[in-house]
Amino acid sequence: MRLYLAFVLVFCAAATQAADAEPKSYVDGAKAFIGQVSRKHGFEKKEVAELLDRARYRQAIIDAINRPWEAKPWFKYRTLFLTQKRIIAGARFMRMNRDLLQRAEVEYGVPPEIVAAIIGIETNFGSNLGKHRVIDALTTLGFSYPKRATFFRKELVEFLLLTRDERLDPLAMVGSYAGAVGMPQFIPSSYRAYAVDFDGDGQRDLWNSKADVIGSVANYLVRHGWRPGEPVAVEIEVPKQLPSNLSVVEKKPERPNLTPSQLEAAGIELPPEIADKEKLNLIRLDAPEDEYWLGMSNFYVITRYNHSNLYAMAVFHLSREIREQYLAEG
Repeated sequence: MRLYLAFVLVFCAAATQAADAEPKSYVDGAKAFIGQVSRKHGFEKKEVAELLDRARYRQAIIDAINRPWEAKPWFKYRTLFLTQKRIIAGARFMRMNRDLLQRAEVEYGVPPEIVAAIIGIETNFGSNLGKHRVIDALTTLGFSYPKRATFFRKELVEFLLLTRDERLDPLAMVGSYAGAVGMPQFIPSSYRAYAVDFDGDGQRDLWNSKADVIGSVANYLVRHGWRPGEPVAVEIEVPKQLPSNLSVVEKKPERPNLTPSQLEAAGIELPPEIADKEKLNLIRLDAPEDEYWLGMSNFYVITRYNHSNLYAMAVFHLSREIREQYLAEG
């Protein structure tokens, strides 16, 4: 009930906006979806039809997904998040939630600054939860964005199941242009799979419960393979000429596949924290002077939250800055 009340005002404002013209693909997709979700998941056809009838196609959502921040070069992308204001806010978030972050670290093994950095990048610690109705985002992308329509139709199903399971109003929920919700910006399938009731009140609340938000982010990382106590990434210098057969990744994440011996054979001096048998990625980040980093297993885990090396590197950099600020403030 408290979630519903929190969304009512936002929904009322959104409902007054004029809808964009619905393309034929949207109308046809909605009709097909009604029958599919009703048969497979036990929804009443009339119930789904009435819900989709109140959803609205939004061209702004298509426009937004076609210009993702991750398309920017690293040296521009990092300036979006590595700001002094966000660093200070992150240190404040750590102070205000010290006990919760420490408990999450004990239970999941994820450092507080990593959890804080993800929440800071996703919603600026809850100050920007998104402006699009989730039902509008997922129907628009599921029915009128062929490039990833299958994915977003699956998320629309997950959204309906989530709202049924958690007793949420599907017309009132607001999030990102991609349908992500709450302080950690979980897409519906992630909410259902990884959100936890960390405060023990019987509800997984990723909007109002800092405990649930912190626990859920930590749980997400652990469930994707986070290794407690291990490093994330380290910057290195490389020779002017790298072997042509040496795998170098850029924006798109890849599971670590290089051995320390392969890197040493390429003339790269490895820092002491690199274990002999550890698999690594050699990552090039585009900047006026390109940066080279070794990404460890935990770096790859962060890319499971957002499938971008730029995102994971921003989380890593911000986490270090937040921790430094936090310690400096005492």
